[in-house]
Amino acid sequence: MTEFSTLTLTLETGDVVIKLRPDLAPNHVTQIGELANEGFYDGVVFHRVIDGFMAQGGDPSGRGIGGSKRPNLKAEFNDAPHVRGTCSMARTQDPNSANSQFFICFDDARFLDRQYTVWGEVTEGMEHVDALPKGEPPRNPGKIVRARAE
Repeated sequence: MTEFSTLTLTLETGDVVIKLRPDLAPNHVTQIGELANEGFYDGVVFHRVIDGFMAQGGDPSGRGIGGSKRPNLKAEFNDAPHVRGTCSMARTQDPNSANSQFFICFDDARFLDRQYTVWGEVTEGMEHVDALPKGEPPRNPGKIVRARAE
């Protein structure tokens, strides 16, 4: 298993640095890190951005219905709170359906606690997440120019 400690998302407005939490969700961190370093997230848009709630991306189709060709992940629910800057996995109604889509919380979303897998936290560049165009989907969605894990 590859060890990753940070994920940098280069957005059109600047870099967002995310501290990865393999202590909470080792399988999710590995999958996200490997996908990032394969270039999977490069050019992928944030297709669902709800002001005061969260920005969701990670679907190569840009519509919120797809993922990578890798198998879905088993849930790694944990006690980390969904607060401003929390990075967590999107999924369907099936708790074990997370794949490549993720979201970053703009604000407190504690009602999601222990129902979605938290895998990281923004440590720098949250202003760039705040600046993403809003909408479901946004008219001109913001995109990940490049994503790399270290």
